[in-house]
Amino acid sequence: MLRFRTPVEEESSREIQQLRQAVAQDDARLLDEMLSQEIYKRVIDCRGGWGIAGTPLRMAASKGHLRCLQVLLARGARVDRVDVKAQTPLFTAVCGKYLECVLALLRAGADPDGSAANNCSPVLTAAREGDAQILRQLLQHGAAVNSRSRVPLWSSGASVSGGPLYLSAVYGHLECFRVLLAFGADPDYNCGEGGAPPPPPAPLSSSGRAQQPKTVLEMCLRHGCGVEYVRLLIDFGANVYLPTLIIEKTTKQNEAVELLLQERGTPKSLASQCRLAVRGQLKRVGRIHCVDQLELPRSIIHFLEHRSAPVVVQ
Repeated sequence: MLRFRTPVEEESSREIQQLRQAVAQDDARLLDEMLSQEIYKRVIDCRGGWGIAGTPLRMAASKGHLRCLQVLLARGARVDRVDVKAQTPLFTAVCGKYLECVLALLRAGADPDGSAANNCSPVLTAAREGDAQILRQLLQHGAAVNSRSRVPLWSSGASVSGGPLYLSAVYGHLECFRVLLAFGADPDYNCGEGGAPPPPPAPLSSSGRAQQPKTVLEMCLRHGCGVEYVRLLIDFGANVYLPTLIIEKTTKQNEAVELLLQERGTPKSLASQCRLAVRGQLKRVGRIHCVDQLELPRSIIHFLEHRSAPVVVQ
């Protein structure tokens, strides 16, 4: 559906273009002077420009012009005003990997999940692009760790939802994978009950039967993501009995399958079960990001966070 400009945008196209030009040139001083005048301030949230029409704030975020972005926020620009593709300024800053702009927008109250009308989200984008720093900031500000793309992915004939954990695995971003799990991502995403949204209806196979959704663990095995990913999923409580094993002649996959088979035959240690129980309770009350605030010895905090205790040199 075509979206025409509002009457204000039609009448003030000249002022809108001048604001956008100041932002494009990263001239924060000129931008501030212009926004001190009512004729410009009244169009601060108007969209303009060719291609993807957006607000001056959207342009500042997409170009990484932090000073202009700060001026616009200080002058009252709407932090979550979307463009014609339902992309918020935060979403475009994440796409550009502009960490400082992301932080400024989050501190100004931007929704870390972006717009519900967008097919993608900031978390999905950061996970796909492998930007662990931005991903961590989004999650610390309350973004949904089990967000689901509105465009389902079909891979290897299996029903797969392109969640952030899945994307970080198939694109080879191990640190993002670790960050997501640390912030409570469901290791059985797509099949579990740990907070992930329900998967979309499964497609029909050539035989007319509905294909069953696959866990992240099974997709890691299918894609040969490596033993590190499988080890992390197991450590964070993935159900090792869910995947259907398909053995192929690749060393990387065989190592991961061997680890999985070993785990199936060996009960988890009491310490691992205690860690899963504590983290599970924190997830249920929405406090998984507060592990380091527990009144426990630092060595136990590090254990709960899946971090190695620091070595003390005497």
